[in-house]
Amino acid sequence: MSRITTPFHAGSTADEVAAGHDLAGRRAIVTGGASGIGLETVRTLARAGADVTVAVRDVDAARDALAGVRAGIARLDLADLASVRAFTAAWDGPLHLLINNAGVMAVPDLRRTAGGLEWQFAVNHVGHFTLTGGLHGALAAAHGARVVALASAGHHVAPVDFDDVNFAHRPYDPWVAYGQAKTATVLFAVEASRRWAADGIYVNAVSPGGIMTNLQRYIPAETRAQWATAPILKTPQQGAATTMVAALAPEFDRIGGRYLEDCAEAEVIDDDAEAGLADPGVRRWALDPAAARRLWDVSTAFAARAA
Repeated sequence: MSRITTPFHAGSTADEVAAGHDLAGRRAIVTGGASGIGLETVRTLARAGADVTVAVRDVDAARDALAGVRAGIARLDLADLASVRAFTAAWDGPLHLLINNAGVMAVPDLRRTAGGLEWQFAVNHVGHFTLTGGLHGALAAAHGARVVALASAGHHVAPVDFDDVNFAHRPYDPWVAYGQAKTATVLFAVEASRRWAADGIYVNAVSPGGIMTNLQRYIPAETRAQWATAPILKTPQQGAATTMVAALAPEFDRIGGRYLEDCAEAEVIDDDAEAGLADPGVRRWALDPAAARRLWDVSTAFAARAA
């Protein structure tokens, strides 16, 4: 399986990737689309003519952020699976693009949802898992839908610990929790594509790169200040470019189960390689088909338990 590249690169913007694409008649959902790279994703899709629905927890704040942008707004709380199911039940008609963009990072203290799930795993993975599954019929009706799952180089920190996903027995570490949640995001793309390609649904995971947004709100101010001067930092428009590649680029037409960074498929690196939050590549543990199948079963059970 050869690595897929595109004419775009780390410095490309979402608007550059979308240039020449006429999305009139195409329907899209962007979770967390009222700030950061999600907002830039919405703006780019809307400028290209797509009918965009922004799914957010705070509808009033989204109205302010999206003033002047041609997009609808709907409430969605990924930590509350009743909210997720209400959103999917209300959706009518085909869905061409689903951008699972919302997320939380490095929540400092162990938090659990009402359903008992560790917060980062719940929001970053289980909520989106349930959302995408609930929209399966709408995606299938589009006959070639693309789902983009926002992952991160943070997946380098940890694989999914299937023996203790919810930190019931091991000490809670905010970065380990974030890492396993983002590994789960990639594994979801692998298994969803295996299961759903025959239905015309293709799921890829993307790492947007380093961008300073509200995602870092739990990071100490001193650390954020250091990160803000990093030479590899991207603008939100540049961060949204890889999302647009997965959503629109012809190179990824009817392709799923891949992990993209800097507008191309990433190189696979060994699980024992030295790599951290700023390093490229995708761990083998995030692409392991056996782990992806196991995660699907675990996630299904978690979602049912939290119903």
